[in-house]
Amino acid sequence: MSESDRLFDVAFVRPPSDSYINCVSTNPSKSDIDVTLAREQHRTYSSILKEAGVEVISLQPLEAYPDSVFMQDPAILGTSRSVMGRFGEDTRRGEAKALTDELASQRAQVGVLNFVNAPGTLEGGDVVVTDKGIFVGDSKRTNSDGIKQFKNFLANQLVTGVRTELMHLLCGCSYLNNGTMIIAPDLVDPDSFPGFRFIRIPEHEAYAADALYIGGGKVIIPVGFPTTVAKLEDAGYRPIEIDVSEFEKGDGGVTCLSSPVFELF
Repeated sequence: MSESDRLFDVAFVRPPSDSYINCVSTNPSKSDIDVTLAREQHRTYSSILKEAGVEVISLQPLEAYPDSVFMQDPAILGTSRSVMGRFGEDTRRGEAKALTDELASQRAQVGVLNFVNAPGTLEGGDVVVTDKGIFVGDSKRTNSDGIKQFKNFLANQLVTGVRTELMHLLCGCSYLNNGTMIIAPDLVDPDSFPGFRFIRIPEHEAYAADALYIGGGKVIIPVGFPTTVAKLEDAGYRPIEIDVSEFEKGDGGVTCLSSPVFELF
C-alpha cells in the first residue's frame, strides 16, 4: 500500500487552548484534564501526520471555545467544495464563524464554502468520507435537515444518511482504504454500509473504531486496544498507537483532532 491511497494530503489542526478544561463532555474524568499533557499529545499527533507526508496547517487556539481543538466538527473540507456545518451543540457555534474567517486566507487548500442553515445541524464527527460515497450520521448532533442540505451541496457525491444513537457516527466506525472499514458492530450496523469489507472490533474496544487512515497501510488508533491492533495487523495494516487520554476525557477521539481536506470533492 502506498501513501497515495489516503483520501487527503492536507489537514488543519488546532492546539488545545487553556480553556479546554471547560469543554463539553460526559466523561467522568473531564475534571482531570491536563492541558499541558493534551498539548504534548496534540504535538505528537501532528508530527505523525507530517511524517506520513500530510501537510499540516496549525491554526491558533481559540480561548473562547473550549472544544475548538476538535477540528473535525466545524466543517467538511474539500479541494473544490467545502461545507461549513452548524453545530448541534449550541455552545460551539462560534467555532464555525472563526474557521470561516481563517479559511479566507487558505483558498489554495479549500474549495468554495457552502453553509448549513437553521434548522439544520451538521457536525463533522458524523461524516464518514469514503471513495464509494459519503455517510452521514443522523445523530444527537446532526439532524435530517442538515443531511438534506449537505446532500444538495455535494450533489455530485453519493450521500447516505445513517441513523445512530451515538454522539457521532465516527464514534463507532471509520473508513480505512480499498473499501475497508473498521467498525464496532454492537454500536453501528454494518448493513448501513453495503459493499464494504469490515474489520470488526468488540464493544469494549469501540473507542478504537474512531481511527485515522494516513496511507501506506498506516492507521492511527488510541493506545491500549490489543484486539484492535491484532485485527488490523491480520488485515495487513500497520497500526500506530498514540496516547490521546486527555482528548478521551473531552469526549474526543483520533479523527476529532484534524480536519482533512478531501480530494474527492
